[in-house]
Amino acid sequence: MPDERESSHVDHEESAALVGALGFAIITLSDTRTVETDKSGQYLHEAIRTAGHSVSHYEIVKDDRDQIHAALQSVLANPDVAIIVTSGGTGISMRDSAFETIVESLDKRLDGFGELFRMLSYEEIGAAAMLSRAVGGIACGRVVFSLPGSTKAVRLGMEKLILPQAAHLYAELHKHKPPPPG
Repeated sequence: MPDERESSHVDHEESAALVGALGFAIITLSDTRTVETDKSGQYLHEAIRTAGHSVSHYEIVKDDRDQIHAALQSVLANPDVAIIVTSGGTGISMRDSAFETIVESLDKRLDGFGELFRMLSYEEIGAAAMLSRAVGGIACGRVVFSLPGSTKAVRLGMEKLILPQAAHLYAELHKHKPPPPG
């Protein structure tokens, strides 16, 4: 008789441990940042590598719907990318368009990510956390996270949410994937 026990947290950790290093794409959404001034992007590079993963793609894109969409589609087509992290464009100004553009590309949303991010942000910055439209989800078999552009917010999202669960998310996403033909 098959084992009918429920999947436990330990089972998830064990399956995640088998995943190994993941390829990340970093997309900074900004009209003003450059490679030299992109402190959030620099932090992301360091945090991803320190966690034992690799950066497969990095670029800075203007906060423009068409440019964001094109950049996202490009990394979704890259087989070396498992997880995409964007920073910037999640606010409420007229120019902030990351949320709408990214949500349109998602096959599934991870609503808990945005909820937890805002809860943790509230603990640090108070009611201003409600201005963040951080979002996470799944697109074309990749995990996508959209964070605010401040280095403090990026650090919070990566250290508290994304990096601790990256391998588990990837393992869950691919556990029922059929084997390649042949």
